[in-house]
Amino acid sequence: MSDDSHHEDHHEGGTEGRVTSPMQDYTTGQVARGAVVLVVGLLLTFGIGFAL
Repeated sequence: MSDDSHHEDHHEGGTEGRVTSPMQDYTTGQVARGAVVLVVGLLLTFGIGFAL
């Protein structure tokens, strides 16, 4: 790589307000909604396949 493509990713002030998804807690409602989406997706994927 050339010297032109090198850049520093240092930021002043830190990351106090930044939160990424793996650090956040999931609520029971969010887990239930995900489970419902999973079940519907599986039913559509395999249900239609077996029906045909």
